[in-house]
Amino acid sequence: MSSWKRAALLPDHLPVSESYTDDPAALAAFIGPRERALEEGIWSLGDADLLAIVLGTGLVGTPVTIVSAALLSRFSGLEGLSRLGPHALAEHPGLGLAKALRIAASLELGRRAFERAVRPRPPVRTSASIAAWCAAQLGPLDHEQMWVISLDGRNGMRGARRVAQGGLHGCSVTAKDILRAALSDAASALVLVHNHPSGDSAPSPEDVVMTDAVAAAGEVIGVPLVDHVILAPDGHYSSLHDLGMIKHGDAPAEGGAGARPAPAEGGAGARPAPAGAAGAGPRRAGHGQR
Repeated sequence: MSSWKRAALLPDHLPVSESYTDDPAALAAFIGPRERALEEGIWSLGDADLLAIVLGTGLVGTPVTIVSAALLSRFSGLEGLSRLGPHALAEHPGLGLAKALRIAASLELGRRAFERAVRPRPPVRTSASIAAWCAAQLGPLDHEQMWVISLDGRNGMRGARRVAQGGLHGCSVTAKDILRAALSDAASALVLVHNHPSGDSAPSPEDVVMTDAVAAAGEVIGVPLVDHVILAPDGHYSSLHDLGMIKHGDAPAEGGAGARPAPAEGGAGARPAPAGAAGAGPRRAGHGQR
């Protein structure tokens, strides 16, 4: 048995509502958890203050910070709260089912965030793997979409975001829009993907100009463009990296250049590598008949 024992807190060590006042002068000087979160950062708050923000309000005559501290004390901290369902939490004075659901939802969000942060990211090592991943999402569409695939330092997928949507023959997007999405995911590198609903996966001149603009801007901010994959409805795709249109590669192409059908899973292809090219400003991807 552990030799650690829980020490009993004397009454004068517990927070009591008498320490708070309705005096306007005193209230003006009081900085609550929400204000401190905004001024000092959410990470600077303790568990009771964070829980107070989730609860929002306390009881009549009892500030929300007192309610949150009592809740943590009763259930032995966040670990104890995380083992309770909403109905059990709602039995605590000052909660009710609505606030209990807020607590349960917040704890579940934290659990999911941790689980996804430690989950291995699917590797993205070839143009074929990008095309296979996007085929079900983009292949059936009758309009163009542009997606940014954000990669970590080991080519693991950090995130995928749609950055533009257009018509049958193109969609307008700027390098700034694309790089903003990559930076939001803390990307070390990025891959562009868009579809050609008209059926020809070959890159148009506008596709090439836009790729050059993104590659140049990405080199400036340290988030290189490693590939731009264009997908057709029949599963064929083109990779500008495989075609040699993205210049400074750090790995050789493994599957040659040109358009080819995307395999159902992974498959072989060119290993994406950092790119650098000239050009900047807004471009229209996929414009023109194909």
